[in-house]
Amino acid sequence: MALRLTQSLIRARESRRRDIGLIDGPNRLQWETLFNRIQHLAGALRSHGIRNGERVAILAVNSHRVFECFYATIWAGGILAPLNHRLSGAELAGQIADSEPDILFVSPEFLSLPAEVRAAARDIPIIVFDDVAAPEPFLSYEALIASADTCEETQRQGDDGALLFYTGGTTGEPKGVLLSHENMVANSLNFISHIGMDERTVHLHCGPLFHVAAAARLFSVTQAAATHVVLPRFVVANVLQTIAAERVTLATFVPTMIRALLDVPDLDDFDLSSLRYITYGAAPISEALVRELMRRLPDVRLVQSYGMTETSPIATMLGYRDHIVDGANAGRLRSAGRAALLAEVRVVDSDGNAQPIGATGEIIVRGPMVMRGYWRNDAATAKVLRQGWMYTGDIGYLDEDGYLFVVDRLKDVIISGGENVYSQEVENAISTHYAVWSCAVIGLPHEKWGEMVHAIVVPRAGLNITAAEIITYCRSKIAAYKCPKSVEIRFEELPISGANKVLKSMLRAETMRRSTVGAPATD
Repeated sequence: MALRLTQSLIRARESRRRDIGLIDGPNRLQWETLFNRIQHLAGALRSHGIRNGERVAILAVNSHRVFECFYATIWAGGILAPLNHRLSGAELAGQIADSEPDILFVSPEFLSLPAEVRAAARDIPIIVFDDVAAPEPFLSYEALIASADTCEETQRQGDDGALLFYTGGTTGEPKGVLLSHENMVANSLNFISHIGMDERTVHLHCGPLFHVAAAARLFSVTQAAATHVVLPRFVVANVLQTIAAERVTLATFVPTMIRALLDVPDLDDFDLSSLRYITYGAAPISEALVRELMRRLPDVRLVQSYGMTETSPIATMLGYRDHIVDGANAGRLRSAGRAALLAEVRVVDSDGNAQPIGATGEIIVRGPMVMRGYWRNDAATAKVLRQGWMYTGDIGYLDEDGYLFVVDRLKDVIISGGENVYSQEVENAISTHYAVWSCAVIGLPHEKWGEMVHAIVVPRAGLNITAAEIITYCRSKIAAYKCPKSVEIRFEELPISGANKVLKSMLRAETMRRSTVGAPATD
């Protein structure tokens, strides 16, 4: 029998019927209650015309209702399309027009929909998360559940589409990534095999569920029949208080969240003794930040995952045993780990030939977690899916033990004076400076070198640093040709995408519009 996402929901309900399955503020829902609500919501979706393969969109902050929508849509045979609420009205309207949903769920925060979204969704029912009657013209979520009959599971499985995530990365127009039942179950198995989750696990969801790295955990935690703890969004004080109050054992953060946690002045005053694992990924992280996290939370095991929306998302994992700061294997801390349980990873040249150990090339991935393709975009699909391999657009190399080192995005490699400069290597060097809070490195046109290395640096609060200091510091860490030729010191956060990745294309455009940049180094 082919893999299907609803199997784990049925198992969790049967094995932990009266146990708490999900905690959302004051809402503490047993698995039996969750299961029944999902069945009734699925019945409501079917009564509103949702059939196999049809889309349901959701625009909401995290809650137990979002969890219910994920599973109810899949139970009813639909494909859920989570929308990024950080986007503009025009961008959201574009995703609605592309996915053509038959129903749109919204949380109360988004009742005042932008005009573009209202126009795009004018012909479909809009259902609002609420505990009371919904204002016109919205339908009430709770009223639907209360009035709807349950429906039989549609038994979609295997290669059948389940989720539609929109991704633009940091370099281009967003594309809909169609992920199947098999994709997401394979991802859950990849994750669980490294963490060893079971029904004793208490997992904190605080990342946005419109991003696959966060949403995928809904399925892996359910696969283990563990307990979900949901926060609407990442607010550092709420995260720390919730870990203590709910005895969270596993939390997942992106680098910007880790930085915010470590910057809490009274971090040591919070009771984090229940926390066994922190997993991190979704964006490049500096070695300096990982080392700081290990030093501040020495009893917590760290696990890194690398991948992308198109790989559901995990392709490789760096386990806690490889988080080593001293000795012969300390260099593994800079790696993205080894291929996940069900994944194959290669590094290839421009012709698709495997590169020798230690040689850089494009990272490609194969396995049951690789997407079915881009939604209604065969041309884009053909560019990245070749002979079963997903061409990631990332540059890296493999060592003799199979550890993958990701050095840059293919589009972010800077070619200066005929030499390849990997922006992540330069960022890693800059980030070790005590006064640096965050940084980004981009290439800018240069008459002599073709491109020059330009750094944008955000200092820590209360500390000052100059462009010249950054350049001098880099020269003590990396080869001179890799060092920034110019540096901009800025006192505002770097722009990030919904996936918490720095938007280098935006930084590049902003810098190009200005007549001068930073403080150029001498030749």
